[in-house]
Order: sequence, then C-alpha cells, then structure tokens
Amino acid sequence: MRTKRRGNLYLLIGLATLTLFFFSAGRILVQDSPQRSDIIVVLAGETDHRPARGLELLKLGYAPRMIIDVPAASRLYNLSEVDLARNYVKTLPQATAINICLIEGLSTRAETHDVDRCLAGTSSSHVLIVTSDFHTRRALSIFRHELPSRSFSVAASHDDAQFGVHWWTHRQWAKVCLEEWTRFLWWNAVDRWKY
Repeated sequence: MRTKRRGNLYLLIGLATLTLFFFSAGRILVQDSPQRSDIIVVLAGETDHRPARGLELLKLGYAPRMIIDVPAASRLYNLSEVDLARNYVKTLPQATAINICLIEGLSTRAETHDVDRCLAGTSSSHVLIVTSDFHTRRALSIFRHELPSRSFSVAASHDDAQFGVHWWTHRQWAKVCLEEWTRFLWWNAVDRWKY
C-alpha cells in the first residue's frame, strides 16, 4: 500500500512538472536583459525586427556602435543580401555608427567566430546581442561559451507572426517553440561539448 501511494505521489509530481513546463516553455526560451555595452551585434537571420530593435537600442545609448551580421553568400533574386544591407544602412541617420559583418557560417555557433573576426582589433569587450526572442537563450549561451574573453548580454526582438510565449495558442508559435527547444537541447547535450 505504501509503495502504491509513493508511486501515485511521483506520478502526480511528474504530471505537475510537465504541466508547468508546458505552460512555461515559451517564456523559458526568452531572455531580454540588454546591458550597456561597447557594441551592439544584430545576428543574421530575420531582417526586419532584429535590425529595428538594434537601432532602437543604439538610439537609446546602449552602445555607441552597431554591426549587422549578413550572410555573405545569400542572394534575393539577383541581388546579394550584403548589397541590400549596405544600401539599407546608407539610408539610416546612424549610418556612420553601423558596420556590416559578413557571415560565412550557417549556425549560431559558426556565427560567433565570424563576429569575433569582425570585432578583432576593436576594444569591444562588452557586446549586446540582438536576436529573435525565441533564440535569445540559446544564442547567449553559445556566444558566452564560444567567446569567453568577451562579456555578453542579449536583447529580444519580437515578431508576433513568428512566436509568442503562449506558444500553444498558434500553430506557427508551436512550430517555432518545438524547433527552438530541439536546437537548445541539442546545443546543451551535444554541440557545446564538441571542439
């Protein structure tokens, strides 16, 4: 009888834990705690909300300079994404404070080394990363692991069409949440231990 009660208790605790995780999974992925830094780095990927968030932080004085990561080989129809990014930056009032960082890598981990190359020769020891809200926890973990000589904080850009912390209420949000959790777990279980 005592064993059955203990088993029921463990089952109840397990179900409560799973339920708590279910409703918190989206919120756990998001970190949004920007700190004053030497430079803002807008990660490659989404090209609307991330740069806009970076510009907002630049305007608020979180850093005096900003770089925008742009995939070096990416093309949109007959235009290179690098040329599009350069033309975009030229139109901005803060253009003199913004540089483009060419990204060769296809993963966040590879991107860290491209960013490190772009920061070489600068005194940027405190870096503020800007990325999509669902990607913040993993990106911050990867940058801190791969570039331990620099200090990092992270700011989240939000795109309601892609993700929300109440992930179970929209199909797209659920897909993004599941995919990001898979990547986050893979990073912590496998990739972070590779040399």
